[in-house]
Amino acid sequence: MRFDSWGRIRRQQRAHCEPAALTAADAPPAGLLAFGNGRSYGDSCHNDAGRLMPMQPGAVIHHFDADTGILEADAGVTLAAILAEVMPKGWFLAVTPGTAQATLGGAIANDVHGKNHHRRGSFGHSVLAFDLMRSDQGRVSCSPSDNGALFKASIGGMGLTGVIGRVRLQLMRVPSANIRQRAWRFFSLDGYFDAIDAVDAEHEYSVAWIDQLATGGAAGRGVLMAGDHDAEGGAAAAPLPPRFSVPVQPPVNLLNRLTLRAFNALYFGRAPKARTVTQIGWRSYFHPLDAIGNWNRLYGPRGLYQHQSVFPAETARQTTLELMACARAHGHASFLTVLKRFGERPQPGLLSFARPGFTLTLDFANRGGKTVAMLDALDGIVVAAGGAVNPYKDQRMSPDVFAASFPEWGALEAMRDPKLMSDFWRRTAMQLPADGGQSFANQETFQTGTDDNLKQMRQPA
Repeated sequence: MRFDSWGRIRRQQRAHCEPAALTAADAPPAGLLAFGNGRSYGDSCHNDAGRLMPMQPGAVIHHFDADTGILEADAGVTLAAILAEVMPKGWFLAVTPGTAQATLGGAIANDVHGKNHHRRGSFGHSVLAFDLMRSDQGRVSCSPSDNGALFKASIGGMGLTGVIGRVRLQLMRVPSANIRQRAWRFFSLDGYFDAIDAVDAEHEYSVAWIDQLATGGAAGRGVLMAGDHDAEGGAAAAPLPPRFSVPVQPPVNLLNRLTLRAFNALYFGRAPKARTVTQIGWRSYFHPLDAIGNWNRLYGPRGLYQHQSVFPAETARQTTLELMACARAHGHASFLTVLKRFGERPQPGLLSFARPGFTLTLDFANRGGKTVAMLDALDGIVVAAGGAVNPYKDQRMSPDVFAASFPEWGALEAMRDPKLMSDFWRRTAMQLPADGGQSFANQETFQTGTDDNLKQMRQPA
C-alpha cells in the first residue's frame, strides 16, 4: 500500500500498522499518524520515517437520527458514505469540501471548508463531539464542554492530538440536495468584488472560477456561481463511482500553459453573460472532479502542488492580482483557480485555516525548483498582506511562513500526542524555537456547537 497524498509529489511505499499500535509499548520511535483516504495534497498525511495507521478498514456509520440530523460514525467513513445515508432523509453536510472522498476524521483534522463559509463556517462548526485515542491517556471524550481545549486543538490539528474515533456530527436540513444555481461571467476581477457582497447576502453558496492566465484589462476575469438548495430539486442521486477515469500515468503533464489557455478561453466563452438560473445536481456543484477517477494523474509523473491562501478583505483585490501575476511571471499556469470569501464566524479550532477574508486556490504541475521558487514567492505575498498559507495542502512551506500563518502553533505542540508525528510537522514546527509558540489563551473565543448553530442547521437551508 503506497498511501500517496493527492499531490503525488513523493510516491513511494509507506509502512503502516493497526491503530492499536498507538497504545502499544513498542510504537516506532519516529512516530505514528492516522491516514484517511489520501485526499490531502501535501505531506500533512505522511510520516515517512514512521508508520501510518489506516482508518478506513472497519469504519461504519453507527446511527443517524432523521429528526434531529445528528449522525454518529467512525472517523474512517467517507463523506460520500454519509451523504448516501442522509440525503434520502432530507439532510446534507452543513459544510462540504471539494471532494466527497475525504474521510470524516480527515475533514475534522483539516477543518475543511466549503462554498458557504460566510453562512456556516468550517467543518468544525458542525462537530458536536468525538472520541480521541491518545497514547498517554487512553480514550478521551471531547466536546466543547468536555476536554474543550483538546477538542478545539484537534479540529484543524492535522491528526496530531490523538486518533479520532467515533464522531457525533450535526447535519443540515435541506429541501433537496440539488442546487438552483445562478451563474454569470465577469470580465475583470473588479466584477467579482463589486458583486460578492450582495451575492453572499442572498445565497447559501458562492464560488468563482478565475482565468489565471488573463492579463491587462481582463486580468481576473471569471465565472461566479451562486447556489441554494432547490425547493423543487427532487430526489438527489446517490454518490456514484467516477463516470470515467485516467487509467494510466501519462508520461508528461497534460495540463500545461498551452492547453490551459485554450481551456480557459473555452470555459469563459461558454459561461452566460447575464445571470442564468439552472438546476444542477449536487455532485456537479460541490464535487465536479469526483466524476473523474485519478484526475491528479493528468499533471504528469512529477505530481502537482496546490497553493491556497487567505488574506484580509481590505486588500483582497490587489493581493489576488499580485498572486496570479506572480505565477505568470514565473512561467506557471494554474489549472484550477478558485476564489471564495470566508465569513466572520470565529474559528472552531486552534489552527483552523479559514478566517475572515478571501481565499485563493491555485494548482500547479510540479516542475521542480522553478515551481518551488514560485511557491515561495507566493508565500511572501500572502504573509506581507497579513494572510496565511493553508498547511493542510502544503508540501514545502518554510517554518517561518508556518509560524507567521499560525502563531498559536506552540499551543498545538504542547497538546500533541507524544507518539504522533507527520512530515509536515517535522519540517515546520519542529524546526522552530521550542518557546516560540504562544500559550492557548482566550480559549473561550473559539466557538462551536452552540445552540444557535444547531437550530440554524436543523432548519431548511
